[in-house]
Amino acid sequence: MPASAKPPTPPVQPGTVADPYRAYNFKLIISNVTEGHFTEVAGLGVKVERISYREAGNSSVVHALPGRVTYPPVTLRFGLTSSQDLWNWLMSAVDGNVSRRNVSIVMLDAAGVTEVLRWNLINAWPQEWYGAPLDAMSREVAIETLVLAHEGLQREAGGGSTAAA
Repeated sequence: MPASAKPPTPPVQPGTVADPYRAYNFKLIISNVTEGHFTEVAGLGVKVERISYREAGNSSVVHALPGRVTYPPVTLRFGLTSSQDLWNWLMSAVDGNVSRRNVSIVMLDAAGVTEVLRWNLINAWPQEWYGAPLDAMSREVAIETLVLAHEGLQREAGGGSTAAA
């Protein structure tokens, strides 16, 4: 082997733990929103209700069946800026003109460059808004909160394969 050549990388051994993704490396993509500096996303989830029933003639056996599927609202926290995009989206819902948009939450690698996971919120719309707490004694960034209702959740791995919930 020439002195400048590196030895081949050994294969990953069974039981080797891969580093988990970092929770702070993410970005949001909301159709028709050009600005947004998001600091936190919470509430990604799906719930399948359980329906229990007893087997006829055998009261000791209780079966569980999947029932209604629900998606909890997703809460976005973001730094207050002069952009009106999110506010205008909220105000259209307040006026009764709900504008449903697809929202993507994109997880990035440790370097913050490459997309490794993506969650897509289907037909999302603003359900709640909370203004930033104002405190004259604080030096913190003003953080607003926007809560989105949505009709479905998809998860895509870095390669783009989709798993719908």
